[in-house]
Amino acid sequence: MTLFHRIQKRSFDLTLSVVGLLLLGWLIVLAALTARLETGRSGFFLQDRVGREGRLFKIVKIRTMRHIDGYNTHVTTKDDPRISRIGKFWRKTKIDELPQLWNVLKGEMSFVGPRPDIPGFADRLRGRDRILLSIRPGITGPATLKFKDEEQILALQPDPEKYNRNVIWPEKVRLNIEYIDNYSLWNDINFILKTVIQF
Repeated sequence: MTLFHRIQKRSFDLTLSVVGLLLLGWLIVLAALTARLETGRSGFFLQDRVGREGRLFKIVKIRTMRHIDGYNTHVTTKDDPRISRIGKFWRKTKIDELPQLWNVLKGEMSFVGPRPDIPGFADRLRGRDRILLSIRPGITGPATLKFKDEEQILALQPDPEKYNRNVIWPEKVRLNIEYIDNYSLWNDINFILKTVIQF
């Protein structure tokens, strides 16, 4: 990705995140309040994620899960008992992702790019795969669209964590490298439009 592409991408992200927060701020607040009432905890969920150059940042989402003793996995399936009732709706509609507009505004994320993973995945990339760390992680992208039903796929596996690590993760890496190699602003706009239509 050239310097021009980076400036173009950041300018696009900055403009769209400001517009998005102005138009959807009320919905973010509403979702956070309902999450607070249902879970008894902050309506905003913050978690360490691996960002550009491997630096950690706090991703912001609407809280959709309750704490249940004995459930310590980071892999979530569609039948996960930790997901709250209203949380299922927020997750299905992707409204829980809207607070990430703030991460985009701050420059920690982009609208399109590899999804930011928890430590243990992206930070362990080797060789050319580390090109994924050369750009900001995204809210959506080719891997996000291909695995939009990831929770349902994982629910069918006898060992969801193993399947995620050995099957889904390598395919996400391949798709995201392909995205970087063929970057264009039009592709970003296309991925955003497809995301809005599909979700």
